[in-house]
Amino acid sequence: MIRKKKFTLSTTQIILLSFLVTILIGSGLLALPISSASGKAVPYLDALFTATTSTCVTGLVTLPTVSTWSVFGQIVILLLIQIGGLGIITIMSGLMLLLNRKMGISDHLLIQDAFNLNTMSGLAKFVKNVLLATLIIEGIGAILYMIVFIPEFGAKGIWISVFNSVSAFCNAGIDIIAENSLCNYVTNPLINIVTSSLIILGGLGYVVWWDVLRVFKSRTQKKRKIFRHLTLHSKIAITVTAGLIFVGAILIFIFEYANPLTIGNMSLFDKIQVSFFQSITTRTAGFATIPQENLTNASATVSIILMLIGGSPVGTAGGMKTVTVAVLICSAFATIRNKNSATLFGRRISDSSEKKAVAVAVTFMIICSISTLLLMSTSNVPVLDAIYETVSATATVGLSRNLTATLNALGKFIIIVTMYLGRVGPISLAVAFGSKNKNQNVISEPTEDISIG
Repeated sequence: MIRKKKFTLSTTQIILLSFLVTILIGSGLLALPISSASGKAVPYLDALFTATTSTCVTGLVTLPTVSTWSVFGQIVILLLIQIGGLGIITIMSGLMLLLNRKMGISDHLLIQDAFNLNTMSGLAKFVKNVLLATLIIEGIGAILYMIVFIPEFGAKGIWISVFNSVSAFCNAGIDIIAENSLCNYVTNPLINIVTSSLIILGGLGYVVWWDVLRVFKSRTQKKRKIFRHLTLHSKIAITVTAGLIFVGAILIFIFEYANPLTIGNMSLFDKIQVSFFQSITTRTAGFATIPQENLTNASATVSIILMLIGGSPVGTAGGMKTVTVAVLICSAFATIRNKNSATLFGRRISDSSEKKAVAVAVTFMIICSISTLLLMSTSNVPVLDAIYETVSATATVGLSRNLTATLNALGKFIIIVTMYLGRVGPISLAVAFGSKNKNQNVISEPTEDISIG
């Protein structure tokens, strides 16, 4: 008797499908008349676009969030943002722990792949800490927002504060304040600082948080040597994040200094805070305090580069990730200097890490390139605007040069697919649907040198 082979999904495929199912359920709910502020159902394609941008924590919208959706619709969007930021696997695992259900090996594997971790040790505690820390940080953010929003909006300011805090921490960039994002608060220090802090904390990643706390607890007498005792991952994430924020802010400050459409007519202090916010929000957050279409070409290019890099791994941010880019640059310089291996902070980077970095970067650039070409072939849009849109979608940023709302049906579908691919991760797609060759290490193909460069 021949046994039929049981069909099973890999952990990565389950993660991909979980996002897809969440998007489809969310789009169905948003397509209901009760989700619309007018009581009339929105077109399904726009509901699907909104569900995708929320679940993929991107922030690009075809319809104004504040005026299109009812309170019910906004609640659906907020839940999708929270699920997308943490991941459906994390939330389901949290519910299992809350109900005192024991997690099996398959559950541990799902969590490990969902957060791209290198170990299965202490995953239950990791999930608990992630959920608790997320709740605390989002709660603090909401309370600080209320200082501004309650006096301005009354009781509604509480809901706006909660929504904005979750959206900022999850790097979603969707708000229910106005149709021009945070442009009305461009010079408000509290809104700038709170939003930027939530974006950075979400973008740094949970692993970095725990590592910093670990060193703080173990090095109480030697505070000056904290950085030295961090893991290589944390050192890279913190250093690259800080460097990109400051360099990006300086360049934007220079390129926009005399631009009357952005910061040209502002005071020096306001120019500085707006430049920093623009540098931070391009790291996959998507909130805007200045119209992106008014940026100079130089600033738009800087923003595109920052969007491509994105945040750090094991967090709520998107992009190729800071660690990936750092590994690629160090690997390139090691090759130029004829060194056998790349090193960072006195540590050798493993060959597998270099290969993963190359795979992520190449796949990421392929998605961006194909999306840009398809968008330009189906819509008559300027090159810079098209690149800005597709990079923003792939890196799950959400910034747009006023293009998203003008897209035709095919253009919207292209961006929907791009946002999904960008959120689940290019390397996840390769692992999930790549062929598994059990004998790949048995017979090796012959080696031959080729000319490079």
